[in-house]
Amino acid sequence: MKEIKDLKLMQKSKVIELDEKTLKAEVVSTSKKLYELEMKKQLNELKQTHLIKALRRHIAMLKTIAGSKGFNIS
Repeated sequence: MKEIKDLKLMQKSKVIELDEKTLKAEVVSTSKKLYELEMKKQLNELKQTHLIKALRRHIAMLKTIAGSKGFNIS
């Protein structure tokens, strides 16, 4: 079973140091993980629904940092 630490999310201090290309790749990969978890939830295969909230917040953090740096990531 997955835990939040098993999702391998980057810490905020490391995200701040990323360039635009790497930051965009991180948003895309995290969005894919979120999509997979949402599909598992719809099929009632996901028992740990708290992981969805953690991923949503991580994506929001990534996009906020990108916006503060002036990157255009949507």
